[in-house]
Amino acid sequence: MLRIEKLNHYYGGSHTLWDIDLDVPQGQCTCLMGRNGVGKTTLINCIMGLLPLTSGRMFLERKEITKLSADRRARLGVGYVPQGRQIFPLLTVEENLILGLSTGKERLKKIPELIFELFPVLHTMIGRLGGDLSGGQQQQLAIGRALVLQPSLLILDEPTEGIQPNIVKEIGAIIDRLRIQLGMTVLLVEQKLNFTRNVADRFAILDRGQIVAAENIEKLDNNLIRNYLTV
Repeated sequence: MLRIEKLNHYYGGSHTLWDIDLDVPQGQCTCLMGRNGVGKTTLINCIMGLLPLTSGRMFLERKEITKLSADRRARLGVGYVPQGRQIFPLLTVEENLILGLSTGKERLKKIPELIFELFPVLHTMIGRLGGDLSGGQQQQLAIGRALVLQPSLLILDEPTEGIQPNIVKEIGAIIDRLRIQLGMTVLLVEQKLNFTRNVADRFAILDRGQIVAAENIEKLDNNLIRNYLTV
């Protein structure tokens, strides 16, 4: 689904990402892991076209997207839920969702019923301002807004951060459903080990701007956790 080859990125004179090679297989959930400040969100922003590459190439379903703008990537089927959700607090739930309609591959005329099936709370709060929702409800809105695009690849940057446990469980169940029932590919940035083990098929660990391990989730052992994930 997504392949990254020899990706390098600089902030000014600082070399932040070093020769990144990463495969995100079709129909699976791949978790990008690592301590704070190792470059996870920088890599996601490069994938989304929000930051330029210094060198390297990226392919989505064998189509090179290295030089495409963020909106072109969205039209090719890449949905993105950024860290911190970034919903529009002064727009209603409905207006937040409608914003995604013109961005996706098919430019739908109405919000897909799947969104309200996955997140019933969004239907009951359709006229409420985004800023009046709880943190968990805002996260559901952010994921729903990304799904309005009907993406083939969904990128989630720390979706469980600051979320109450019952909503974390719901998000995990939704990721499973999107992957298993709908065949969606998911790239997840996450630090909660139990959540990762429950939802991910594969993991990749980033340390000091380099991929140091990439395996099936069963290979995430105590040595890797101790060396690269614990604080």
